[in-house]
Amino acid sequence: MKRFTFSSLLLLVFVFTTNAQNKKVQDKNAIKKMCGCYEVTFNFAETFQYSNDSLYKPSKSKTAKALEWAQLIEDDKNKVSIQHLLQVGDPSKPHIVKHWRQDWIFQNTDFYMFNGNNSWNYEKKSDSEVKGQWTQKVFQVDDSPRYEGSATWVHVDGKSFWENTTDAPLPRREYTIRSDYNITVRGNRHEITKNGWVHDQNNDKVIREAGKEDVLLAKEKGYNTYVKVDDSKCKAAADWWKENNEKWALVRNKWEKVYGRNTNLVLEAKVDNKALYKHLFSDEYTKKEDINKVIESFVTQ
Repeated sequence: MKRFTFSSLLLLVFVFTTNAQNKKVQDKNAIKKMCGCYEVTFNFAETFQYSNDSLYKPSKSKTAKALEWAQLIEDDKNKVSIQHLLQVGDPSKPHIVKHWRQDWIFQNTDFYMFNGNNSWNYEKKSDSEVKGQWTQKVFQVDDSPRYEGSATWVHVDGKSFWENTTDAPLPRREYTIRSDYNITVRGNRHEITKNGWVHDQNNDKVIREAGKEDVLLAKEKGYNTYVKVDDSKCKAAADWWKENNEKWALVRNKWEKVYGRNTNLVLEAKVDNKALYKHLFSDEYTKKEDINKVIESFVTQ
């Protein structure tokens, strides 16, 4: 039987560490490939219904197209942050809409898990549970929480993808037209392609009530394609971000302090009869003190 020498052990540790570092670099490169200018096609279709109500009406299938700029706003050792901006309307004078944001954090252990009714439960995971994994944290247009989940990036057979299932609020296309369920269990797959990337979804529409088992109302398929185009097409969005990024850095900083409390979070739906994004999208909110005050007014727990 062969005996391992101390030098052999050091060599194994070196090889393992080097491989882990190379894998992390490969992961980050895949994540950052989601940045840039994209022609996006959003596709959603309700596929199966489980309601006992004979009058149940499924959501109509939806297809929409948009031009979207994904701006890299943070690239640190263990974090990549990407802000999405929609560019819509007349191409000669487009309108810019601040869209969602995604943060990717390596081996993150602090989670805010959606639990319905504008509430998120704080969960602390062990280092072993998230070893080698990246958490995708998705935020609303006002940088309030939306959903998050942790998984390992996979690079195999020329493919790079990340898959996770997590609870999330209803998307705008749903909560504006129906209220018969309150949880979207999102099956997310992000895959990098030669032309851009794909957000593939298999979602459950779930009714959740305290003290009762979840009820599955229906299933939904989502397939959103991001096709890379020349960055010049998104110049208006990129310019908008240069003009407005300082304000939104203040917003993110305030939310980081809220999340740093590491406790369950409950938010008001409206304050002064307005949703938070309507407050923050207003030009009235540019100073740190005003931004902090209005965000705090929505935090009830």
